Amino acid sequence: MSAPQIPEAPKPSGLPQAVAAYTIWGFLPLYLLLVRQVPAFEFVGWRIVWTLPICVMIVLFRHQLPAVREALSRPRNLLILSATATLIGINWLVYVWAIQNNYVLAASLGYYINPLVNVLLGTFVLKEKLSRAQWVAVALAAVGIVTLAAGAVASLWISLTLAFSFATYGLLRKQVDVGALPGLTIESAILLLPALGISAWYWASPQGSSFDDSLGLSLSIILGGFLTAIPLLLFAIAARRMDYSVLGFVQFLAPSIVFILGLTVFGEELRPAQAFCFGCIWLAAAVFVWDLLAKRRARRPTPVS
Repeated sequence: MSAPQIPEAPKPSGLPQAVAAYTIWGFLPLYLLLVRQVPAFEFVGWRIVWTLPICVMIVLFRHQLPAVREALSRPRNLLILSATATLIGINWLVYVWAIQNNYVLAASLGYYINPLVNVLLGTFVLKEKLSRAQWVAVALAAVGIVTLAAGAVASLWISLTLAFSFATYGLLRKQVDVGALPGLTIESAILLLPALGISAWYWASPQGSSFDDSLGLSLSIILGGFLTAIPLLLFAIAARRMDYSVLGFVQFLAPSIVFILGLTVFGEELRPAQAFCFGCIWLAAAVFVWDLLAKRRARRPTPVS
């Protein structure tokens, strides 16, 4: 008589971590209201300065120091991570500047476009093949962007810079074998010297650094380090546990929150060109996600009767 089989314990779901990460990123503009008086360059400098020690603490807690050492031992890794550090620095700077200057909808649009740019980069750089539905999504997005270029050209550069900088960041990170948190730790270390230089320059300026204006503002600036490291850690956990198709669907949560905040809290006017462009992007996103989910269903094994 064979021993009874013990059922396997269900694998933990990464959905709560994914929703938490994208919710934090979605509500980030509300945090940026707390530090609105800090110039964008200075804030990004302080953000890097405070992100690094928080990343180091989490790396030590999760016993990932060997992964950091392994990545640092390879010159190719350092070269690629230097490029990704530059890209993420540009992305942070443009995003903070956009929120501070009431271009919230343009920032939201950038992260709606981002998944579609990922598809294009995968096609032309990694030689991946697009499905017919994905080409339809790309065409819809292109129509929206061209319309926006004609009717709201002043903010188009924000959306495209955010979309392409983050998409290229992701593409390059795929070329280096290092986890999200160890990678961010190394990128923050690479950016530390220029970040300290920017912070020191503002500190020495006649107006002085915003960091010592008040205890509340100083604590708010330090909070930026946590709001950089924590959601990325949650995202890293979710990415290991979830199907890409589901994670791709959750990805649209953050720009949707930012879009709603732009219309309500920030009181930004939705211009006709923007409204049409958002409509095209939302339709493209729907086609994109539908195609991912359809492929996922097709890959499921047929149950044996």
